[in-house]
Amino acid sequence: MDSGFYIVATPIGNLRDMSYRAVDILQGVDLIAAEDTRHSQRLLQHYTITTPTLAYHDHSDERALIKIENCLASGGSVALVSDAGTPLISDPGYRLVRFVQERGYAVRPVPGACAAIAALSVSGLATDRFMFEGFLPVKPGTRSNRLESLAGETATLIFYEAPHRVRDCLEAMRNAFGSEREAVLAREITKTFETVKRGSLAELVGFVGADDNQQRGEIVILVAGKRGGEQEMGERTSALLRRLAQELPAKRAAAIVAEHTGLRKKELYRYLLSLKVDGPSK
Repeated sequence: MDSGFYIVATPIGNLRDMSYRAVDILQGVDLIAAEDTRHSQRLLQHYTITTPTLAYHDHSDERALIKIENCLASGGSVALVSDAGTPLISDPGYRLVRFVQERGYAVRPVPGACAAIAALSVSGLATDRFMFEGFLPVKPGTRSNRLESLAGETATLIFYEAPHRVRDCLEAMRNAFGSEREAVLAREITKTFETVKRGSLAELVGFVGADDNQQRGEIVILVAGKRGGEQEMGERTSALLRRLAQELPAKRAAAIVAEHTGLRKKELYRYLLSLKVDGPSK
């Protein structure tokens, strides 16, 4: 086997999704750096991989880096695996890749499963353009601000979310993108209780709220991009627009909100007129 650092994708649920090449690489390298060595043992044992392992994450001390560099410096090979899927996709590792590259060693990808791409492929949403956002901020206010900033994005949006936050996350998305924005809940992809549910954000909030089982496991949420010509306004943006219109002429209020959200001033103004709001009360 050629000396180098191998980024090896592993299954996200079904162990049979492991590629032949990935098995060969993990059996042939001198050392496997794993996000959690105990978690990875099940996979390694399943494929009779007895290669020595080393725990590595973004908070690992220099001893882990020294062991990896010494192995490569002696002409050996090292593989990096995460708990599941493709390493570095919302997982630790990019600092290690840079560390290895900066010392002149080859870094080679061994492609395989990725929850974001697997979910996108079965979502029924547009795939010509998509944006991977990973995990949203935990704090509600910061999360809402981030979602508001994405309200005008036309690409399909892909998020990871923890099961205990999925309902709150969907509610925040409904508020930011509008109740009718199409979205998909993809849960436990490739596993026994795999679920792929497409509907409006309002429907998904109800779906998850009515079934606690949908608030368990590994979760990917995909949200359709804003459609051309569509004026989608989250509840917070709408509330801000109405509040500004109480103090400013409607056109000025619309211009300010358009500048900060990317929404069209003309449509915002028409929205205020539809509410019979045309400036501050006399």
